[in-house]
Amino acid sequence: MGLVMNAEVYGLDNNFKQLAVRYDESHEVLWTYFNQKNIVPCANYEIVNEIIQHQEEIAKNRGVLFTQDKTFNIKYSVAASLTPNVFHLGGQLTLIRDLARNQHKEALLAYATKAIDLLYNRLSRFNGCSIINISLIQGLALGAGLEGALTSDVIIAERKSLFSFPEMLFNMFPGMGGYSLVARKAGIKVADEMILGAKQYTAEQAYEMGIVDVLVDDGEGEKAVYNWIEKNKRFSNGYLAAQKAKNRLNPITYDELMDITRMWVDVALKLTDREFSIMDRFISMQEKQYLPANVANQANGTNGNVFSISRSAT
Repeated sequence: MGLVMNAEVYGLDNNFKQLAVRYDESHEVLWTYFNQKNIVPCANYEIVNEIIQHQEEIAKNRGVLFTQDKTFNIKYSVAASLTPNVFHLGGQLTLIRDLARNQHKEALLAYATKAIDLLYNRLSRFNGCSIINISLIQGLALGAGLEGALTSDVIIAERKSLFSFPEMLFNMFPGMGGYSLVARKAGIKVADEMILGAKQYTAEQAYEMGIVDVLVDDGEGEKAVYNWIEKNKRFSNGYLAAQKAKNRLNPITYDELMDITRMWVDVALKLTDREFSIMDRFISMQEKQYLPANVANQANGTNGNVFSISRSAT
């Protein structure tokens, strides 16, 4: 493992409130961390805009970083989280609830479109850069957070991690490409099982289903990223070309993602008081788990009350 330095040393913006960015020149790895302290770790507007800004900077520089006298390539982009026991909880439920309840269709579509832009930037390798994308999961990956993880070529997960698309519990479905992403990764049968069942899956189960590529013990995630890079670095060009060929065979287009998210918006606008009540319970549980007065709960691991109304896979 090489020295990981602040990205601004290499010309990348790191003046973010909800992201942290590091670059390891020894392995040509750009680490991008969700860094959402004392708030619900979800896709609020601020982090969505920060991620898009960060992605556009990578694309503008064609995956190359600069110091005063040297250039460095980004060969690997790793998405991870600094929130204990959480990768990402997905969409901001308070915002979605309020916009849907008040029938603010255009605002809800604008929020969803931002999320699609973010996901597609990574799916397209930042507009065609020669970068291998890796997701490191060290806790909960829910809804749009799981969709985001699935935009990577490689998913590495620690055993404590949990995976779920809970949207069906409040009569919705994953609107940021969940069906497309899961079906391409593991097949339509797995997509149906995960999305229609709204169940919670352990990392071991996700590995057996083909969602997780590398399963490691708790605390070994970062080491596993470097082990994967070392193991595959001799074949990195061939691996990247194979991934591009696979994606060409079974592409996920921007238009496809937008068609799906428009369906999601239409469904959200049809929610009833009963479904908003269930959503309120999710919101309450997340706030109890992650807001400052209860932040100590995070140290207890991932099996908190966030899942008390969801179903576990058996």
